[in-house]
Amino acid sequence: MQSPKTTGAGANPDQMLAAITALGYQGAFDEGDNKRNAGKIATSKKGGSGLRIAVIGTGGAAMAAALKAAERGAHVTIIERGTIGGTCVNIGCVPSKIMIRAAHIAHLRRESPFDGGITATEPAIQRSKLLAQQQARVDELRHAKYEGILDGNPAITVLYGEARFKDGHALTVRRADGGECVVAFDRCLVATGARPAVPLIAGLEDTPYWTSTEALVSDTLPERLAVIGSSVVAVELAQAFARLGSQVTILARSTLLTREDPAIGETIAAVFRAEGIEVLEHTQAGHVAHANGEFILTTGRGEVRVDKLLVATGRTPNTPGLNLEAAGVKINKQGEIVIDHGMRTSSPSIYAAGDCTDQPQFVYVAAAAGTRAAINMTGGNAALDLTAMPAVVFTDPQIATVGVSETQAHRDGIKTDSRLLPLDNVPRALVNFDTRGFIKLVVEARSGRLIGVQAVAQEAGELIQTAVLAIRNRMTVQELADQLFPYLTMVEGLKLAAQTFSKDVKQLSCCAG
Repeated sequence: MQSPKTTGAGANPDQMLAAITALGYQGAFDEGDNKRNAGKIATSKKGGSGLRIAVIGTGGAAMAAALKAAERGAHVTIIERGTIGGTCVNIGCVPSKIMIRAAHIAHLRRESPFDGGITATEPAIQRSKLLAQQQARVDELRHAKYEGILDGNPAITVLYGEARFKDGHALTVRRADGGECVVAFDRCLVATGARPAVPLIAGLEDTPYWTSTEALVSDTLPERLAVIGSSVVAVELAQAFARLGSQVTILARSTLLTREDPAIGETIAAVFRAEGIEVLEHTQAGHVAHANGEFILTTGRGEVRVDKLLVATGRTPNTPGLNLEAAGVKINKQGEIVIDHGMRTSSPSIYAAGDCTDQPQFVYVAAAAGTRAAINMTGGNAALDLTAMPAVVFTDPQIATVGVSETQAHRDGIKTDSRLLPLDNVPRALVNFDTRGFIKLVVEARSGRLIGVQAVAQEAGELIQTAVLAIRNRMTVQELADQLFPYLTMVEGLKLAAQTFSKDVKQLSCCAG
């Protein structure tokens, strides 16, 4: 049942006016010839009631902004055209990590370094039951962290519909029932997120290909799966499907994870091949066809025939249809809204945050940006510093990075010194009988200050935050080496990697300080 404080297809004019009044506004319907659907809302702010802030979207950036703005006394109208919660909780981070974890468990039952003493067994995968478990947790988190919070905040009204700018101070919202209303604002945040990008490949649009959205909700597992792409989503889902039983082929235009340090892509490609995943690097599909339930991908290496095709070639911002030009909001050639460190756009009253902007596409970046945008929209002065931004890829082993790689540093004119420590030097990896991967430290040569860390290791995502704090606090590599780290943890590898700048760690005793 819809909350009285939300408006949408099921709301009547009296309910809508009551919601407006509850927020401290005065409203009236300006009805045209169509008495039922005209519904144009005119609002005026009562004295002392605070700023009127409109937020387009309900994902990580939008929610953080709405809550912070309400906390600072604003009246917030949050506008959603689809499902509350945005990408992360519904079709991104949460369901993908559940699927990846299930695949990891399946892999461990099938194969582990301890098979000599623990008998392995082929797991029976019931995808429909895994999907039901996955969706139940998604629904639970969406209600607990999004819908329930919005319902419980009297300063926030949820309006269901599709928004577009009328000008720099008003939005036109087409509601689900076909009617329209106008939402006037003092400040507006655009937080519309992004959608899967689809490359221009001949024949592709005429086939029933998957994006990550369809792949994550499929209740069956294809016998043969091709993945076009080589970045985060491509490698995460390729390994998950392979471990759940699909025969997987990856087509990478260049190499895997080409934007990262080359050692990362090389390591993950070797891991994948060892697990039976076919990795075709420097390979593109020039044509895609679908016939008799089979995809036929034509490449320079011949044909690839599979049952399902997953296209995972990045994401593109949800900015078309917003009529940004009417509000004076500039976008770049990728369609991303251009913002400054305070999330301000080229229009004085309009801000933007999250995946629809030129910021890195991580939900924690979006949330941090949304909070800072709200502070700035309500008279504060907050900036988002991304110099020590961690990133994690949930393959096995995981990939985690922070700061700059050697290539990035050299491009910026920074002279570096670096060390790469293979995991066979890390006691935790040795006792796990899993030494796949490495930890690499990049330091500024002149000062010895740590400026970048790249790791491929089990639970690398857990160790990277220590590196974040070291970089944030401008620690030198020697200061990192001098810290106490608990023995037989993967994060101890950071200390060992730091020690390699001044000594041969192979000649140290266990846990040598």
